[in-house]
Amino acid sequence: MKLIFKPPMGVNYSFDLWAPEIHNIDNRWYVIFTADSDADSPQPEVDMYCDYSCPAVNHRMFVLESSGSDPWTSSYTLKSQLDTYGQFAIDGTYFQHSTGLYHIYSCWYRAYDGWPSNLCITKMSNPYTVASNFSQRQILSVPSNPWEKTPYGRPLNVRLSSNEGPEQLTNPATGQTFIIYSAARSDNRNYCLGQLKLVGSDPMNVQDWRKNNEGCVFYQNALEEAYGVGHASFTTSPDGKENWIVYHGMRNPTNGWAARTIRTQRFEWKQDGTPNFPRPGYGPYEVPSGTS
Repeated sequence: MKLIFKPPMGVNYSFDLWAPEIHNIDNRWYVIFTADSDADSPQPEVDMYCDYSCPAVNHRMFVLESSGSDPWTSSYTLKSQLDTYGQFAIDGTYFQHSTGLYHIYSCWYRAYDGWPSNLCITKMSNPYTVASNFSQRQILSVPSNPWEKTPYGRPLNVRLSSNEGPEQLTNPATGQTFIIYSAARSDNRNYCLGQLKLVGSDPMNVQDWRKNNEGCVFYQNALEEAYGVGHASFTTSPDGKENWIVYHGMRNPTNGWAARTIRTQRFEWKQDGTPNFPRPGYGPYEVPSGTS
């Protein structure tokens, strides 16, 4: 384990460093993360503008850059705050495509909405610079299905309705590209994974994406006390022969975020090229192939 960044006090990224991801782009390592200036405690004269209580109103996205090609021996420096137009932004990730590099993150429609959280996409000119202006930002997905709301099917308003934690997943055999994202609320049993599939050639064109509206593609398994499964990442076994999903979940869904632990399981691919995720559980499972 290595400490790569400790923010100073008194800046807009001093607190609540969430959802860091490390990506290799052009032989450098970039860590993309969210942080805020006030530990989720905005001033009353800010919070009063929100339609709902909005403790995360000041969360923004930031990027660290490595000094070299080795992630362990490199030092890391804060490269930039990504432009999210002065609005809430969390759970950002890079989406790499033949047409360029993109930033996909969880966003609001407006600066003081509070809810719902949606999935936004912007074009980048490099890993630390957003090229799109605000009018070019596209909202790829909104929590419109019952399983994307908290509690399930919330009937009266959009409070606690979430699309967040997006992650690119590409089928190595077919080249099909997906965004696997988290839906509902990360501190309770209904948190799960949804799926977007890129069916066209332009990631910035909303019509080039297809959402799986039939339900979660990875969801709680009460029979094994595996609840709140979401915010996934994807990797392969050491020999590259197996695909693995890494995610967080909880055994006791009444204890909220503090109950979350990190889990990993192997997954496969369906004949139609879409991911075939297992039911979440506790194993025991065989170790990834090629593990020494």
